[in-house]
Amino acid sequence: MVDPVEISSGQTFERSAIEKWFAEGNNLCPMTLIPLDTSILRPNKKLKQSIHEWKDRNIMITIATLKEKIQSGSDEEVLHDLQTIQKLCEEKEQYREWVILENYIITLIQILSRHRDIRKHSLVILGMLAKDNEEAKERISTVDHAIELIVRSLGRRPEERKLAVALLLELSKYDLAREQIGKVQGCILLLVTMTSGDDNQAARDATELLENLSYSDQNVIQMAKANYFKHLLQRLFTGPDDVKMIMATSLAEMELADHNRESLFDGGVLVPLLHMFSENDLQVKTVAIKALRNLSSSKRNGQDMIRQGAARPLLQLLFNQNVQTASLWEDVAAIIMQLAASTISQDAQTPVLLLESDDDVFHLFNLVSFMKPVVQQNIIQTFYALCQTPSASYIRTKLKECSAVPKLVQLCENENLNLRASAVKLFSCVVESCDEAIVLENVDQKCISTLLRILKSSSDEEETLSAMGIICYLPEIDQITQRLLDAGALPIIKSYVQDGKDRDHLVENAIGALCRFTVPTNVEWQKSAAETGIITVLVQLLENGTTLTKQRVAQSLAQFSKSSIRLSRPIPKRKGLWCFSAPADVGCMVHGGICSVKSSFCLLEANAVGPLTRTLEDSDPGVCEASLDALLTLIEGERLQSGSKVLADANAIPLIIRYLGSPSPGLQEKSLHALERIFRLVEFKQTYGASAQMPLVDLTQRGNGSIRSLSARILAHLNVLHDQSSYF
Repeated sequence: MVDPVEISSGQTFERSAIEKWFAEGNNLCPMTLIPLDTSILRPNKKLKQSIHEWKDRNIMITIATLKEKIQSGSDEEVLHDLQTIQKLCEEKEQYREWVILENYIITLIQILSRHRDIRKHSLVILGMLAKDNEEAKERISTVDHAIELIVRSLGRRPEERKLAVALLLELSKYDLAREQIGKVQGCILLLVTMTSGDDNQAARDATELLENLSYSDQNVIQMAKANYFKHLLQRLFTGPDDVKMIMATSLAEMELADHNRESLFDGGVLVPLLHMFSENDLQVKTVAIKALRNLSSSKRNGQDMIRQGAARPLLQLLFNQNVQTASLWEDVAAIIMQLAASTISQDAQTPVLLLESDDDVFHLFNLVSFMKPVVQQNIIQTFYALCQTPSASYIRTKLKECSAVPKLVQLCENENLNLRASAVKLFSCVVESCDEAIVLENVDQKCISTLLRILKSSSDEEETLSAMGIICYLPEIDQITQRLLDAGALPIIKSYVQDGKDRDHLVENAIGALCRFTVPTNVEWQKSAAETGIITVLVQLLENGTTLTKQRVAQSLAQFSKSSIRLSRPIPKRKGLWCFSAPADVGCMVHGGICSVKSSFCLLEANAVGPLTRTLEDSDPGVCEASLDALLTLIEGERLQSGSKVLADANAIPLIIRYLGSPSPGLQEKSLHALERIFRLVEFKQTYGASAQMPLVDLTQRGNGSIRSLSARILAHLNVLHDQSSYF
């Protein structure tokens, strides 16, 4: 019985059973068959109390008995017994007290290392025991490894994870437990991960638990290391000075991904750090600067720092050169460099400027003269970065005005390899637009030898690229070229052209450096270059080089080819009786004499005509124009007939005609000049004239003055216009 009641016959029944008997129309006592007053149901309180006492005794015995079975039973038995205990705990608070008194907590914690279903029931029971019960929380906290075992469940399946975080949240209301939770390895990381999980309740519990754990500075730092910055930012804004120092120090030392740095900036970290930076206390200022250095390496943060005015006090600290702040210069210079790097790629509509005036440029570069190497390097890297930004032209101009070239030349010889590499890179940015007088004065034989030594020995690919870039962009002054030749530059340049596979920009710069030795005004330089075997390598690059490589190769081959007619050796006259003499040498089809690649730089001997013709179909106008220049050297002067035959055999003439419709004015004009000469020859006029006629007519109608006149002259060769046409 649960609710015993006495009826009018004096018998006692379970209330629900007798009420059902009456409801069915019975009015006799089921035991005595005496007629009853069905309205009389008196609770039998004494029996009811006895029943409850009997039941509680049995439950107490059950709880005590099941504990031993849970400790030693099989998984299936343990699971069944845990379900029984769970139901009892759900039924009555008193039963939960008995479970605690029976010292179940140790047993429940011990089985947290067993099967997952067992763990889940154990976590549920522990959660019910701990709910609003300080004694239970204390007992759980004092069991060896209890908190650690519960924390392990945070890394398991979602349902178990949810139960574990709810239990830990309840335990965190007890000081001893809260202290232990934060110390368990990986706990805070798991909790942070849960805050963004799919289970909303588990996420709320994890967030609340982190809130409870944030009482400890060390916990807050652990949260920040797990990319949860809420409490660290709160302390930076409102904490006492010593706590702010702890948080800023942590930020300075923390390994952060860019998106975490940006998250901190979104949370407003810059404001308290700049406030600390403005303090007179050197220690506070130092910590703030180190934190800013860590955070400024993100491109977005760097631009935000400039926009929010952080660059000015940093620059001012460098410019003041206060001895007390000398220890900060390295970090400040590194921040300035990172801010400069952040401006390389930016929104053109809202650009940010790091250096706002000429004085900023001059003062910052002048620091290179007396700072220690690591600071010098950062300053030079700052200017190198600024030379990649939209304000590059302005920066290069100001660097020349503050006599940067002599200083950079000097630093190119520095023993500090990192500083040297930075100087070489910046020099490569400045040299292209340098005045010839400045170059002649500073790029002496020693400087050139230094650059070549770097090319031979440096393992820094960017440094070698920049060193070759310097040589490439040095003004084509005879003295400079001769200095390079005397220093043995040609074999080094050739080696980079030949062996620069997978280093496209280096090959481009190497060929650019080579071009100065191929100018037709100095045949001796050309011979020196050809003797290295470079021409054959250049022809190969027409097939597989980059766009700029092909363009520069074609320019070099064109310059070589201009000297070929002078260097082609005459064919010796046969002596004596012809029938007994050796067969006569066969002359070059274009140049008429005896040609070779190394002695006369002949494009035919180098098998360059085919590759150059194929390059005429390149999508880049610069490549096409350079290749056309090279091919047109074959029809200069008296070589028109023979050269045109070579171009026809290579199928180059149809491509030249196609250029009549090119949007590139340079290609249009070059093709017109070429066709004007080629169509003087009857056989080519007859073969190709018809295909050129309509494009030429179009040019006479829409071209400018010189284009119209030249087009009309060619149409006159084709007998479409008469020689007295008004188009001339």
